[in-house]
Amino acid sequence: MKKFLIAGLGNIGENYQNTRHNIGFSVLDSIAKKEDLSFRNERLSDLCNYRFKGKSAIFIKPTTYMNLSGKAIKYWLEKEKIPIENLLIITDDLNLPFGTLRLKKKGSSGGHNGLKNIQEKLNTTHYNRLRFGIGRSFSKGKQIDYVLDSWEKEESESLPERYEKIHQLINAFLTTGVDFAMNLFNGK
Repeated sequence: MKKFLIAGLGNIGENYQNTRHNIGFSVLDSIAKKEDLSFRNERLSDLCNYRFKGKSAIFIKPTTYMNLSGKAIKYWLEKEKIPIENLLIITDDLNLPFGTLRLKKKGSSGGHNGLKNIQEKLNTTHYNRLRFGIGRSFSKGKQIDYVLDSWEKEESESLPERYEKIHQLINAFLTTGVDFAMNLFNGK
């Protein structure tokens, strides 16, 4: 049976919860809650197992902090013998309007330090990533404050619907592949 690795990017610690930069953690937490799954701490990550229509996935939230996410991802890919085409990274993106989803099979880091580290550790830019738009509502020089800040009230209110959409996207990725999921969900 083919296994999949779904990695949500974020930072550990209470002060990072519910921040824009932690969207990857928040998405996986939302799905785990809905599916009654529990994360456990194992090497370099909090993880849980997810099954959908005969497909098996490991959800991980790296405990290495965002900028060193590649170490955990590489470890779990190798340990579980998961091919890189069965990897999906979930991360934030400043260059997309809030809530916009963009699934891609390859690409640059776009200046995102978590993606940059993954690229370095995996030695490739060819891996699936789901970028979640967080917008650019910050003044010059305030990018770090913005990504590490909490969601605005209106954004928070629409997150549950966005999480559900990503849950559907993950299920499509597991069962019908990345190309179908891209066609179905990109820009939605």
